[in-house]
Amino acid sequence: MALKATIYKAELTVSDMDRDYYATHELTLALHPSETESRMMLRLMAFALHAHEDLAFTRGISSTEEPDLWRHNPDGTLALWIELGMPDEKRLRKACGLAEQVLVYCYGPRAPRVWWESMANKVHRFDNLTVRHVAADSETALAGLAQRSMRLQAMIQDGQLWIGDDSRNVEVDRPQWYP
Repeated sequence: MALKATIYKAELTVSDMDRDYYATHELTLALHPSETESRMMLRLMAFALHAHEDLAFTRGISSTEEPDLWRHNPDGTLALWIELGMPDEKRLRKACGLAEQVLVYCYGPRAPRVWWESMANKVHRFDNLTVRHVAADSETALAGLAQRSMRLQAMIQDGQLWIGDDSRNVEVDRPQWYP
């Protein structure tokens, strides 16, 4: 018997002073049986950073054809492709060919650096690709905010992100590796 996803609900209020974007989003996140709460919260972080009325979670881990999040233009073309983890060159080539902008948020303590060292020379030709690494302590702190029902606030100013609830606030460190 297949395991079912665990459903999380989040009310996410985004105050993005860098983009002058202010909105509250009622989100439903499905935690796939093979996904950790930490990774789910990274998806929520990515949503906060790129919040838009048309930004949507996809089938993610359960689909090899879709990223974790995406946003389509009104004409149906892909405006934004957001991937979590350490995708291979073929997947990045596909994403960069389909979307106007591709963002990769890699995470973990050591593996991302090794991955990036092997990928840097292979992806330099993709002008629409940005790769960021979420620091391990930020990842752990975000996981600590996970609850089945969440009311979170995200504030973005001068490139810095803070996410919190009524009792905690997490500053997310996400150095940019490329470009």
